[in-house]
Amino acid sequence: MTNVVLDINNLVVGLGKNPKAPRIIDGISLQVRERETLCLVGESGSGKSVTSLTVMGLLQKGSLVPSGGSIQLVGEELLTASDRRLRQLRATTMAMIFQEPMTALNPVVPVGRQIDEVLRVHTDLDARARKKRILEMMEQVRLPEVERIFASYPHRLSGGQRQRIMIAMALVLEPKLLIADEPTTALDVTTQKQILTLIRDLQRDHGTAVLFITHDMGVVAEIADRVAVMRHGQLVETGPLDTILRAPTMEYTRNLLSAVPSLVPRRPRAESREPVVLEANELGKVYRERFLFGGTREVVAAKDVTLTLRKGRTLGIVGESGSGKSTVARCIVRLIDPTSGGVRLVGREISELSRRLLQPHRKRIQIIFQDPYRSLNPRITVGETIAEGPINYGMPRKEALAKARELLELVDLPPDAISRYPHQFSGGQRQRIAIARALALDPDVLVADEAVSALDVSVQAQVLELLDEIQTRLGIALLFITHDLRVAAQICDDVAVMQHGRVVEQGPAAQVLTHPQQAYTKQLLEAAPGRGWDFANFRPVAAGAVA
Repeated sequence: MTNVVLDINNLVVGLGKNPKAPRIIDGISLQVRERETLCLVGESGSGKSVTSLTVMGLLQKGSLVPSGGSIQLVGEELLTASDRRLRQLRATTMAMIFQEPMTALNPVVPVGRQIDEVLRVHTDLDARARKKRILEMMEQVRLPEVERIFASYPHRLSGGQRQRIMIAMALVLEPKLLIADEPTTALDVTTQKQILTLIRDLQRDHGTAVLFITHDMGVVAEIADRVAVMRHGQLVETGPLDTILRAPTMEYTRNLLSAVPSLVPRRPRAESREPVVLEANELGKVYRERFLFGGTREVVAAKDVTLTLRKGRTLGIVGESGSGKSTVARCIVRLIDPTSGGVRLVGREISELSRRLLQPHRKRIQIIFQDPYRSLNPRITVGETIAEGPINYGMPRKEALAKARELLELVDLPPDAISRYPHQFSGGQRQRIAIARALALDPDVLVADEAVSALDVSVQAQVLELLDEIQTRLGIALLFITHDLRVAAQICDDVAVMQHGRVVEQGPAAQVLTHPQQAYTKQLLEAAPGRGWDFANFRPVAAGAVA
């Protein structure tokens, strides 16, 4: 038996200091040992992240308060430790990788200096020794051109590279405990696989104990030694990985596993004879970057992209981060102007229309963004948010608000939602509001740009079912941008695979995802986490098959 690094015993965290206040964490007990990965899983709001923040001593003061139990790190009690002692323990004995590196990293400081700050605070190394250690760590997390990246700002790096910086920062002092809070949620499958492999390798080399928080059961299947399932602040079930995946005892765990979308495409719809509502013809986008002291650099984000979408059908665009998926979507919606090629919307060429002439056509194509919390205005009510579009196009306010009520009912939200604000809803509910807002103008085409990638599996399943139901009822065409091949398999009729700004393979989803012709598509499918498990039926699949 290896040594226990983290020992949580009967932990209670409440809202405020009142002992009668609601409990966010209600009596959970966990242990994580050296070289072990414990995956803490559950839906949004189950208490996973609150547990990790309590361990790190990062709970918001006066808002969430530990009111019972014990947390011991290598035998030292954390709940009674002073703020000064907790600061000493962070990075040296315990460290955390946050879900969104772009918000965790300082945007105005080069990433190398941000890692250097950890060493300056916690070691006596001189500047040369610190930089040498940082570059070695950056190489360990497999960053390319480490000297260049050392001097780069966060916005100049890809999502996967920023996450590697966060890992390097967390592991530079070789802590005994690493807490990873959804570190791969928004990453594409190949980057996700690299990050998971990296954490495994670093754990093996340094003997680190890992508490890995996720809602992605595919990731759990790849990395976990043991699994703990949380719901409403309580532990529902714990056990070894194989036991949880093969023989879950609790209904909640079974439902979580059953909600994981399969990699086997859904039954194909009959060929559509509906009219074409959207065409992209040899679409291209080149970004030109001008340097302060002269010279320019061109980045080809999309080149010769040709797509066709018929009424009532779903076309998925899949690929890694940086493949050009979102660029194509934004060119089609005309949030950015394409450099070359054309876009025809319901038979009308819109790629070269001025902003004024484009205005009447905008109502025909609407977009749902990845993060509804950023795309919804926090200062106005949900009803005003949904009604804003129709009012701008001439609908009387009273009629627009009545339509907002109908749309909220369509997306399964309660009537009182119309007078509430975005922050009063869960992530899944906010995404439903974003869908209602997009439908308010009765569009012919709906563009969903990573619309379910940040949602847990059960909410994701609900939103996908909702989109399918709305599409069937209203006949809307759906352009679905995703890096998640499981989601693409369950919602798309046709799939276009993008790499380096080009479409490398295109066809019916059943053909592309089951019998891919291109090496890149095969590589994407091979990298899908949990590929070897049939989660819904609690069993592994045969070698070479997919579930």
